Amino acid sequence: MTSARGAKRMHVRRAQERDVDDILRLLVEVNMVHHAIRPDLFKGPATKYDARELLAKLDDDKEPIFVCVDENDALLGYIFCQVEVTEESELRHGIRTLYIDDLCVDERVRGMHVGRSLYEHVLDYARRNRFHNVTLHVWGGNDAALRFYRKMGMTDQFICLEQVL
Repeated sequence: MTSARGAKRMHVRRAQERDVDDILRLLVEVNMVHHAIRPDLFKGPATKYDARELLAKLDDDKEPIFVCVDENDALLGYIFCQVEVTEESELRHGIRTLYIDDLCVDERVRGMHVGRSLYEHVLDYARRNRFHNVTLHVWGGNDAALRFYRKMGMTDQFICLEQVL
């Protein structure tokens, strides 16, 4: 796939051990976006996983991680997913959801459709594996992310409100 700007070819694959350092770097980028929006909640700069924790996740099919790489296998972005299961009950249908826990595109390659490639890969993965839906959360104030996900076709499932005291 070639970007709209005629840049490098890219493809999406499962994350591997050789990707860990770049993923950790991008985790800091995501943290700093959240820190800028909500410094009352997010410290910065930091990552939510260390290298050891990240390595443990690489082969976990309940928490698949995909990366978008260029033709030289340089990491352009990642998407972390989690399998969520709602058990059948008197109230609810039993369903399997693929939750997007985190998506980051390296700030140096934004606008090259890396996010779209990652998101569409996850949709295909979810369809192939017979998930009912794909969900995610967007922090209030992260307007660019909200616009992106709406452009991808996502709609509100529910809205979480707060009042900071």
